Amino acid sequence: MTPFLRNMFVVARRDFLAIVATPTFLLFLLAPLFMIGMGLAGGMGASQLADSARGAGRIVIVADASDAEALRDADARLRAAMPREPATLVVRIAGPTAPDPIAIAKEKGSDTYAVMSGPLAAPRIVEREKDSGSGRYVALLAGEVLRARAAGDLPAVAPRFESLSRGGASIALQQSLGFGAVFAIFLLTLLLAGQTVSSLAEEKGNKVIEILAAAVPLESVFLGKLLGFLGVAILFIAFWIVMAFAGGFVAAAQMDPAALDAAGRAGKAAAALSSMPATGWGFFLGIGFVYFVLSFLLLGAVFLGVGAQAATVREIQMLSLPITIFQVGMFSLSAAAASAPGSSLATFAQIFPISSPLAMAARAATDEAKSVHLLALGWQALWVALVIFVSVRLFRAGVLSGRSDWRFWRRRKGA
Repeated sequence: MTPFLRNMFVVARRDFLAIVATPTFLLFLLAPLFMIGMGLAGGMGASQLADSARGAGRIVIVADASDAEALRDADARLRAAMPREPATLVVRIAGPTAPDPIAIAKEKGSDTYAVMSGPLAAPRIVEREKDSGSGRYVALLAGEVLRARAAGDLPAVAPRFESLSRGGASIALQQSLGFGAVFAIFLLTLLLAGQTVSSLAEEKGNKVIEILAAAVPLESVFLGKLLGFLGVAILFIAFWIVMAFAGGFVAAAQMDPAALDAAGRAGKAAAALSSMPATGWGFFLGIGFVYFVLSFLLLGAVFLGVGAQAATVREIQMLSLPITIFQVGMFSLSAAAASAPGSSLATFAQIFPISSPLAMAARAATDEAKSVHLLALGWQALWVALVIFVSVRLFRAGVLSGRSDWRFWRRRKGA
């Protein structure tokens, strides 16, 4: 290991232990418990996104022109008596030249709950979820049209139901997951990266930074601090992941097995959970963690570089305030992009360097394409390297701006 890397890891270990090996770190770990209000705000935002996306839900019926008007009349008669799901969905009549029903059900931009095609006496119904109310509703529409034409007779309708095995996850749910990813990355980044400013303010106040500048190259100090705080952030996340799993096991142990249909409801819930994010849970969580690391490195480097320019704790707090406000703006931009996937706003948020980690994490929930994330990771890594390059020089200029620091530097150069 080169002296530069050795010094960097020594500083990283020092900063990591200086935070973790203290009683107050326990309070820091439990900080999310004191942020229930922000969590509720995020949940309300996700719920609003789900409600807005749910308004775009539809039922598609592929029918001839001769059946279209009769189906619309039947829908107008029956809609008021239907429960919430069919009653709030838009019924769209498509011509016989429409794509395959499965392709219609998987179209982006709309939540398609059921697609009916074929003759009304034996329709083919592709539904997003097995035994859904939407599928039964379109079968009822077909029967209503046939009864009206049969002048009181009760003709038999033999629908053939098919459920989507893949791609059937609700777009509203996927957008809510995207918003949740944006909110989690923003909250964790702001909470954890902000600790770099507090540590820097303390070390500038007690002159520890001057001793480090005299003994270790400032590049090693900067990168070591950044790496040490990243280790604290990973430990923080790992702690809450373990707590979440432990809570889940305790909740599962307290459940009454008789209250569950072991083969039915549990299997159906597991299948629904496995298809929630468009890219799958494993990829979604993994790429979300990588985007968090990149976002943390971006914001942490900026905090260190800008915070080093201040001479007092008050100045550090004043300099960090515009960065925090800017990050809140990036959160708003990414949240808007999560609610409008595929739009020009979402594209801009995914390209802009500061909002790109958040917006791309949201995209992983709604877009099944995975190769685009490799390009995004390369783009963001380039900007992380550039920001660190600039921040290191800002850090050097800020630390060496005092007379005592210059004296240490000259003594090293003279030696």
